[in-house]
Amino acid sequence: MGTVVALTGQVGGAKLVDGLYRLRGKDLAAIVNTGDDYEHLTLRFSPDIDTVLYVLSGMANPASAWEPAGESRALFATLKQFGGPDRLALGDRALAAPLLRTAWLAEDRRLTEITLDFCRRLGITARVLPMSDDPVRTCVLTDDGEVSFQEYFATLACEPAVRGFHYAGAADARLTPEVSDALDSPDLEAVVLCPANPYHTIRPILEVPGMRELLRKRGAPVIAVTPIVGGKALQGTAGKIMRDLHHEASARRVALEYLRLIDGFVIDAADETSAGDVRASGMEVLVANTVMRSLEDRSTLARTVLAFAQTIRERRLQEA
Repeated sequence: MGTVVALTGQVGGAKLVDGLYRLRGKDLAAIVNTGDDYEHLTLRFSPDIDTVLYVLSGMANPASAWEPAGESRALFATLKQFGGPDRLALGDRALAAPLLRTAWLAEDRRLTEITLDFCRRLGITARVLPMSDDPVRTCVLTDDGEVSFQEYFATLACEPAVRGFHYAGAADARLTPEVSDALDSPDLEAVVLCPANPYHTIRPILEVPGMRELLRKRGAPVIAVTPIVGGKALQGTAGKIMRDLHHEASARRVALEYLRLIDGFVIDAADETSAGDVRASGMEVLVANTVMRSLEDRSTLARTVLAFAQTIRERRLQEA
């Protein structure tokens, strides 16, 4: 068994990372989207990083993995009494990471260093790595102009039609040594694109200069898992965004977003009839149960994905 790298974000992505973590432990590196990071009340929020940390450490609320279990809103209620903003229902426990992150960034510590420190203190042996230490912000293009994804999601409630995306800062962002080392590992077994929104979660990671080249350079199988099941996103906005962009909301469309990057694509059994169309685009397809309702589901899907990668690797060796 070698090392595994996962590109991830959102709850679905964090669940699959958890499954991979149960199988690989310290031999897993999770490269996490920071395009959805934002500043609020002078604090730096990294929602995808924190979701992964909560899930891997066992802190996550089972019903809402983006926050710790046992969350309360006492501080938020008091802030409103004093005239503070009321558009984000800040949780008391969920403020711990942003508070420390903001303070430590002000001391010129790198975001990667801070995140790895969180891992150590939470007992996480896998490497949770921001996609870059440089700021990248996903912006949504609408008929009324460009807005940050956070504004689109939290303030506008995802109502405006999406016309495109702009990844501000991506052209100047740099890969960190930790990300490069993970993808350049001589025993890299597979790269997994977790089930997450391809536009505002996975795409920002791929937009960091050098990321795509590293994925191709190593030659390890790159496997993506669909976030769309039966024409719907299990969580999040992927389905709506696809329709706004005049695409079909389907697993096939997600596969096309990763064309010429991935070697294999995992679709849900509910979409088995589309397997042939995906294969026609030049990638291998595996039909599996991709909905992760339990901890066992996470491990089972992770095991299935890694076995699929191994099959592709062995086929390559035979052809060579």
